[in-house]
Amino acid sequence: MEIWSLGHAGFRLRGKEVTLVIDPPSPGYGASLKGITADIVCVTHDHPGHNNVAGLGGTPYVVRGPGEYEIGGVLISALRSFHDAKRGEERGGNTIYLIHMDDLLICHLGDLGHMLSANQQEEINGCDILMIPTGGQTTIDAAQATDLAGAVEPGYVIPMHYAGGTPRSGVPLDPVDTFCHAMGVPIPEAQTKLVVTRANVPAAPQVVILSPRG
Repeated sequence: MEIWSLGHAGFRLRGKEVTLVIDPPSPGYGASLKGITADIVCVTHDHPGHNNVAGLGGTPYVVRGPGEYEIGGVLISALRSFHDAKRGEERGGNTIYLIHMDDLLICHLGDLGHMLSANQQEEINGCDILMIPTGGQTTIDAAQATDLAGAVEPGYVIPMHYAGGTPRSGVPLDPVDTFCHAMGVPIPEAQTKLVVTRANVPAAPQVVILSPRG
């Protein structure tokens, strides 16, 4: 599988048979979607910067909320969560996606605004790839993200929704450096893509920074 960042909280996952996009960013929030097609699109919440399905090519199957889905051999478990620590009173709901694709388990937390319940954490424990917001302000912050990543123990940890990865957010998000310092790891050099197979998933969490597709 090849994983590209689209900026903000957006990613493209290209598997052997299927291309899946999560949270396609609106213009100004991330990279251009020109030329990007998808078979499946997952939207974590219907806010600007996360829901630009119309910017993608193709005729994708769109998943917009909690439930269990099987599409083109891809299994998706979508879990209900919230965009704030007050059960959605401030910013509404958020969907966590667990994606079983090419013998890998990818978890995208969306704009998670609270620490997970025991049941939610149990669902994502040991995932191969964890896409986690780290910028604070409107999501969990670097310290909370560090605690969550340490509890879940994924293979790869891909931070998202931080200053620099979101040109137009209008919110003073923390930089990704803050998360790396909290994790106690050197700031890794940004990569244009991550290539993952079942065989190369690390045994201990490894932070990967993906630069948005140009």
